[in-house]
Amino acid sequence: SINAEYMGANMMHVLEQFFKKIGVQKLRFKPAFNPYTEPSMEVFGFHEGLKKWIELGNSGMFRPEMLRPMGFPEGVGAIAWGLSLERPAMMMYKFNNIHKLVGAHVDLPFVKNAPITRITF
Repeated sequence: SINAEYMGANMMHVLEQFFKKIGVQKLRFKPAFNPYTEPSMEVFGFHEGLKKWIELGNSGMFRPEMLRPMGFPEGVGAIAWGLSLERPAMMMYKFNNIHKLVGAHVDLPFVKNAPITRITF
């Protein structure tokens, strides 16, 4: 429907603006299935170091039957998104291996000495 197309485009715009703020410029969206959202999309960002697209998270517009029990009025939309923060951080610091950020091979001196990332909106 036109409303679903508008909601999906609006959601994509919000996600594009969010990821631009943290330095991810190239995004792709792939339709997906999530039981509580419609439309639903996976979000991918292009990793320049790896020269490939990597999954950054999942998103969707909450279905009306999910919002009604929370007291939202009819016709109100809400974005649902679950984003992996490790992947954008991996891209921001130009790591080719996610294990530099998480897991047994994490680079502890880097973590201790890296400047705190601040996102300003």
